[in-house]
Amino acid sequence: MIGPFKNQYEFLSNFSSSVIFYDGFTYPTVEHAFQASKSMNYAIRKSISEAKTPGNAKSIGRHLELRPYWHNIKIAIMTDLVAKKFAIRELQIKLLDTGNEELVEKNWWNDVFWGVCNGIGENNLGKILMNIRENIRKGNL
Repeated sequence: MIGPFKNQYEFLSNFSSSVIFYDGFTYPTVEHAFQASKSMNYAIRKSISEAKTPGNAKSIGRHLELRPYWHNIKIAIMTDLVAKKFAIRELQIKLLDTGNEELVEKNWWNDVFWGVCNGIGENNLGKILMNIRENIRKGNL
């Protein structure tokens, strides 16, 4: 099992530096792009794209009005964003180097939807990463 996504595995984190082009904006990380995707407001998306850190982007995302049906589309959006990140060959190789290890977004901030905290959680980010890894193996990314 690999997790948390730190040190040599920090590249698996949505906070790791990786330029993402999405919906007309350039974002410095997947986290920036994901938080901006919560809104349909151009000004809000722009401000998130310019946030100094992924933590700042996440903070902004916590306090905005969510776009319609957000909870129905957030996994698909996250999948799309993470796939864009791992379209970069260097990152594909690093992801493939994780072998068949289970990827677990272990955290201490009680995110039991995207990750696992204290052994509890759905680990949706880990599942997305493992699916993308398999798609790379099959030549589908």
